[in-house]
Amino acid sequence: MRIPHDDPKVYESLRRADTVGLFQVESRAQMASLPRNNPDKFYDLVVQVAIIRPGPIVGKMMNPYMERRQGRQEISYPHHLLEPVLRRTLGVPLFQEQLLRIAMTIANFTGGEAEELRRALGSRRSADKMKALELKLRAGMDANSVSPAAQEEIVQSISSFALYGFPESHAASFALIAYASAWLKFHYLGAFTAAILNNQPMGFYSAAVLVKDAQRHGLRVKPVDILRSCWSCTLEKEEDGKLSLRLGFRYVRGMREASAVELEAARAMRPFGSIEELARRVPSLTRADLATLAEVGALNTIGEGVHRRDALWQVERAGRAAGPLLESLDRDEEDSSPLRPMEPHERMVADYASTGVTVGRHPMAHCRPQLRKMDIVPARDLSLLRHGVKARIAGCVIARQRPGTAHGFIFLSIEDETGMSNAIIDPDLYENHRSLVTYAKFLLIEGILQNVDKVIHIRAKHIEELTVTAAPMQSHDWH
Repeated sequence: MRIPHDDPKVYESLRRADTVGLFQVESRAQMASLPRNNPDKFYDLVVQVAIIRPGPIVGKMMNPYMERRQGRQEISYPHHLLEPVLRRTLGVPLFQEQLLRIAMTIANFTGGEAEELRRALGSRRSADKMKALELKLRAGMDANSVSPAAQEEIVQSISSFALYGFPESHAASFALIAYASAWLKFHYLGAFTAAILNNQPMGFYSAAVLVKDAQRHGLRVKPVDILRSCWSCTLEKEEDGKLSLRLGFRYVRGMREASAVELEAARAMRPFGSIEELARRVPSLTRADLATLAEVGALNTIGEGVHRRDALWQVERAGRAAGPLLESLDRDEEDSSPLRPMEPHERMVADYASTGVTVGRHPMAHCRPQLRKMDIVPARDLSLLRHGVKARIAGCVIARQRPGTAHGFIFLSIEDETGMSNAIIDPDLYENHRSLVTYAKFLLIEGILQNVDKVIHIRAKHIEELTVTAAPMQSHDWH
């Protein structure tokens, strides 16, 4: 299969920062810059991969590039000789190759001298060596009549990128994989999701987040099933011809691959007629394995009308030691259990506890009526609000970041049943709520909504652990 390099729908999804699960462009920082970069061709992705790096950020080059990309800042060059070198990146140096070419173009360095400069700066060699190279660089710029101000700008650019600069060739390779990932997700969502789930842990998000994102994109995800699942996640064809994804036994906590292989072999000979038969024919399945499979509903398809607690009851009976007295007791017992079926929220808790994912409703969907009374805005509705208004968001914390270049600010991503929202926590608020920000699984955040270039954040003013059974939160006085 050949992937077309210019699919407009794929670029549209990238511009929306619809990038969960994609190589290199799924982080919060990447999502926040994609709408600003507004990629519509492959080289835009090459820049996108390279620009979210310490070099461009420390060197204060990311924002100038984005402003120029948005047409809000005029494209200019430190010196007219550098226009051919910097034209493709709008006058802003972004790649290591540009570092070498700048030195060769503006200061008459040879290729060897330019490489020596890069290595000297990158490895932090002796001050004397650095000084000698800088003097040589400035002498070359003097010979080309470069003004002192332009010299300072050029030296600053080289200094910033020598240690952290990203090679353009690497960026192009990474961009190719990022684009291919986006294309596969857009056109073959089931296969893409199955592949990424079968290779966890990897990437930026947990399997639970990947499953919910795929479901929001229209993929039907089915639970673990003793009669249908394999060790890996697989695809199944529905009656309407669409493909759905079946979770594999690899997501059943504690279950070994060898047991799954033995189970699949026994099932291929003939289906299991009961839980007791399953336990007998697959002896490598421990009692704990069977109990976990029952808890997540994987045994519900053995027999008629079996629910999770019924299956747990049968697992307990199947695990009894054989003997005349127990056999006579068993004959006197009814086949069905006296236990009531699990409620939807109990099934959700069992799913997360035993597999780390749920194919049922998102946790936040169970409490949406309470959240609505608390004036909490769903993630998908944040784009409808005006920039600068007060807003409340709430959800599961799925990512926490404290970049070294962010001056102590914390960036949180939280998820509800409609999507993801992002919050910025300033250093003072973080110090006051360090434990909450670091460890809480569900948060309620109140603050000012920022909507700039279709990038939406909540600048947090108040934060608390989400307890949906509590009374609606009182309004807070903050400015």
